[in-house]
Amino acid sequence: MRIFVAGATGYIGSAVVGELLRAGHEVVGLARSDASAATLAGAGIAVHRGDLGDLGSLREGAAGADGVVFAANQHLSETTDAGARARAELKAVEAIGPVLEQTGKPFVVASGVIGRTPGRLLTEETPVVPDPAALRLPVETSVLAMSVRGVRSSSVRLAPTVHGQEDMRGFVPMLIGIARSSGVSAYVGEGSNRWPSVHRRDAAALFVLALQSASPGTPVHAVAEEGVPFRDIAEAIGRQLRLPAVSLTAEEAGRHFGLLAPLVSLDSPASSALTRERFGWKPTHPGLTADIGEGHYFKEPA
Repeated sequence: MRIFVAGATGYIGSAVVGELLRAGHEVVGLARSDASAATLAGAGIAVHRGDLGDLGSLREGAAGADGVVFAANQHLSETTDAGARARAELKAVEAIGPVLEQTGKPFVVASGVIGRTPGRLLTEETPVVPDPAALRLPVETSVLAMSVRGVRSSSVRLAPTVHGQEDMRGFVPMLIGIARSSGVSAYVGEGSNRWPSVHRRDAAALFVLALQSASPGTPVHAVAEEGVPFRDIAEAIGRQLRLPAVSLTAEEAGRHFGLLAPLVSLDSPASSALTRERFGWKPTHPGLTADIGEGHYFKEPA
């Protein structure tokens, strides 16, 4: 198939592109900048110029493809306007949707699992509960609802820690940066709250499986580990930095973790049992703490 990929040069999208090519598909990548266009062209990937705000360009890219992967993602920062970004993504997918109506073509969107059912195991069949704080949830909801209009839509719900080589701005690098600057690798309370995880390459392979065979309106869980205790993550980072792993109170955590404070104490386990059964997905890459232990997160940039 000829697949139009939004986010083709990003951390997730570039891995998805690699898996698509290995599976024999042709890829057309959305490029916002000259640098992104050069990266895609250098890899032998067709370039489609535009960005999330250029709705006409998105429609054109989708119209010329046999399927669409929307893997545009944002990284947290103190200046991120998450609400504005979510609204832009919603407008983007709603521009693409009508182009695919009544075609049966696949439309795969990236989403997430964290925070949906705090303290309870999230499965692919857990009912979606509207939450004003879940700013990107309408993006997934909109795409999955396109299934009734002849679009073979699916959502790949990513674990919060999509770890692996080239992870420069995700949660793990942010936690490492906080540990380096503070002199401790911290967790909240007993650190028993759980974060799901998945290796980037395993997640990318699942995007391809969803694109090829997901039924219309299907949520898919890119979760290799249901829930890694946050204390284990902190201790793995501490071992590499030779820093103590310490427990903080909720009040102390607010000051220590800054932007990440609302997330570090979340208990958000998620299952991928149905995804594995339906798609034959078998994660093969290292788990989160093993990947941290390999040391690549701690190498200084060349």
